[in-house]
Amino acid sequence: MKLAHSPVTEHQFRGQRFYLKRDDKLHSQFSGNKARKFMALLEIERPDVSTLIGYGSAQANSLYSMASLANMRSWQLEFYVDHIPNWLKLNPIGNYRGALELGAKLIETRPLSGLHPKEHIKQVRQPDESCFCVPEGGHFALAEHGVKQLATEILDWIRMQPKQAWCVALPAGTGTTALYLHKSLARHGIRVITCACVGGSEYLTQQFNELGETSHPEILSIADKHYFGHLYQEDYEIWQQLQEQTHVEFDLLYDPLMWRCLVPWLQQENRPSLIYIHQGGIMGNESMLPRYQRQFEL
Repeated sequence: MKLAHSPVTEHQFRGQRFYLKRDDKLHSQFSGNKARKFMALLEIERPDVSTLIGYGSAQANSLYSMASLANMRSWQLEFYVDHIPNWLKLNPIGNYRGALELGAKLIETRPLSGLHPKEHIKQVRQPDESCFCVPEGGHFALAEHGVKQLATEILDWIRMQPKQAWCVALPAGTGTTALYLHKSLARHGIRVITCACVGGSEYLTQQFNELGETSHPEILSIADKHYFGHLYQEDYEIWQQLQEQTHVEFDLLYDPLMWRCLVPWLQQENRPSLIYIHQGGIMGNESMLPRYQRQFEL
C-alpha cells in the first residue's frame, strides 16, 4: 500500500491567504505527520518481522499511528509506557482508545522493572530479529523516505501554480519531518519554517544535529515560555478561530503554537506564499478538548 497525494486547499486566516496540505486526508487511520515518518515501514519488505515495538506516552499521536501501521501490516504492536493512569484504563479515550481498538498491547514499565520504557525495551524485552523497534516520535533516518515523498508532492503542486516565492510551515516535536523537508526543498529555493513544541530552540537544534544534518529549517518562537502538553487559553482560542475561519479541524497539541508564531509572520511585507502542513493528530483532540473545557470552563 502506498499513501500519497493528499489534497491542497486554499484558505484565509485573519484576512491572510494560505494553502493547506491536507495530510489528515492520507488515510482514515494512518495519516498526518507520523504517517509520513513511518511510511517506509508500510512499504518495506520484512517477512521476518511480526512485532512492532515503540514507546512514549499513552496518549501519544505516535501510538495511534503505530497501531494503525501494525494493523495494516498484520503485525503486533507492543508500546511501552511508564504508566497508564487508572482513570484512563477505566475510561479509554483519544489515541489510547484508538490504539486499543486496533489491537495494540500497552505495557507499563514502572511496575515491571522501574526502568524508563526505552531502557526496559533494551534490557528486559530484548527484541530479536522478529521485532522492529521505532525510536520515540519516529526520530530516525528511516523517516526521510516518507518525507521525501511529501516534498515531491509539494513540488509537483507548486509547479502548477503561478511563479512566486514559497514557504512551507509545520510545528516540530523531534523536528524530523521539518528537517527532512528542508533538506529536500532548500535546493529548490523553498524555505521551511517550524517551531519547537517540545523543549526550546536549543533542544530542537540538538535533535536536528542527532540526525547528522548540518543545514536546518528556520525556527520561529513566541516571547513567552511554552511547555509541551500544558494548556494555554491562547492556544485554544487560535485553534477555535482556525476551525471557524477555515472549516478544518486542526491538532490541539502542536498546531496552535505554530499558528501563534505564524500570525505575526503572516503580517510581514514581502513574505513568501505559505503552504501549511496539516499534522493529523485529530484523534488526540478527543482527550485534549475535555481538558481545555475543564481547565477554562469553556
